[in-house]
Amino acid sequence: MLIRKKNFQNHSSKQLALKTLFVFMIASIFFMTSTSLAQTKEPIKLGFIIPLTGPFGTEARDQEAGGILAVEEYNAKGGLLGRKVELLIRDDKLKPDESARRAKELLEKDKVDLMAGSLGAHTQLAINEQCKLAKTIFMSVSGSNEVTMAPDVSPYTFAEGPSPFTMSQAGGPWIFNNLGKKWFYLVADYSFGWQLTDGFRRIGKKLGVVEAGEIKHPLGTTDFTAYFPKILAAEPDVLILNNFGKDHLNSVKQAHEFGLKKKMKIYAPIILFTSRLGLGDEPYEDVQGGTVFYWGLADTLPSAKAFVANFNKRWGRPPSDYAGWAYSGVRGLLSAVERAGTLDTKKVILALEGHVYDHYKGKQWFRPWDHRSIQDFVIIKSKSAKERTGQFDVFKIVDIVKGNDNLERSAEEMGLKVGVPLSSQLK
Repeated sequence: MLIRKKNFQNHSSKQLALKTLFVFMIASIFFMTSTSLAQTKEPIKLGFIIPLTGPFGTEARDQEAGGILAVEEYNAKGGLLGRKVELLIRDDKLKPDESARRAKELLEKDKVDLMAGSLGAHTQLAINEQCKLAKTIFMSVSGSNEVTMAPDVSPYTFAEGPSPFTMSQAGGPWIFNNLGKKWFYLVADYSFGWQLTDGFRRIGKKLGVVEAGEIKHPLGTTDFTAYFPKILAAEPDVLILNNFGKDHLNSVKQAHEFGLKKKMKIYAPIILFTSRLGLGDEPYEDVQGGTVFYWGLADTLPSAKAFVANFNKRWGRPPSDYAGWAYSGVRGLLSAVERAGTLDTKKVILALEGHVYDHYKGKQWFRPWDHRSIQDFVIIKSKSAKERTGQFDVFKIVDIVKGNDNLERSAEEMGLKVGVPLSSQLK
């Protein structure tokens, strides 16, 4: 009786083992088939147009690094919707006709699912126009007033970067309260410079600013010294440099050499990490300005700490402001697809509208009626050589202006209807 029971148990054990092996083999075949199918799926394509050649090439390389990092992070965790994400980078040379051509090529030939990029108001609008026609979502990662106002904005347009208006409204009160009440404007004679100046005049009127004067200079000016006697004669408390790129570098360098900093404070509405590294300590000493991101935020913000650490690990250096914009913009598009669970354009737009997020620098959110990201603005001061603790320790954070609706224009000014989401235009 005992022998029979033992034989029965052995028989049952063998049957169980065979069943287990069979189930394992079926599961393995299913897994390998599923994996094989996933690998053969077309990747999700994201077009990324930036000016890799031209005067803003350094900043564009940082945009490229930020965008690549965001895509690599998604692919490292299995991709998106079971598919790999592919970043298709194109150079528009900071020329709007090239931007339009590249965008059309990406949309029609490469069949991209999403679009991001740009580093100029004029190139943003060229890319945006092509995306509107193709009904493809475009995430702008540079500053512009027009891209989120009528007639250029559309349900398909989102802006991760701040506008020149925001830069002036955030910086103006701080300048007034900390640097002085008599302002002189040195203005690059194109839309970016004009928009900054208009914004400072607007906030200055509310504050009671005394305008000491204005000088407009051509884009690409190499010698600013001819303007300085007029600036000195006006005796301003603050010289506001409403310019960018090489114009900014040349004006800062020559203002230092001419001794302007001994007579007045100098403020740059947007002061770049890359520019500060390029020009060095002495010309920038005591120069103050604004930015949307500085890697020193890692000391106080968990999201900044993670972003800076990951960027450093990938690229061997801390991220700049433009790297942050690109990283957040690309990550924002991918996370919206993830939340929507689909590439359906309307569902992805709805996942972005009104969304509150913290990708790298604290709380931000997209206003539903203009698709502008509202965000904090950081006031920084350049460190001297004695103050720095390392190669990249070039700024001191002196204040943070919290993001709010008052830092942007009203819906009426933008030709839009407050409270009416842009997605309502979709059929």
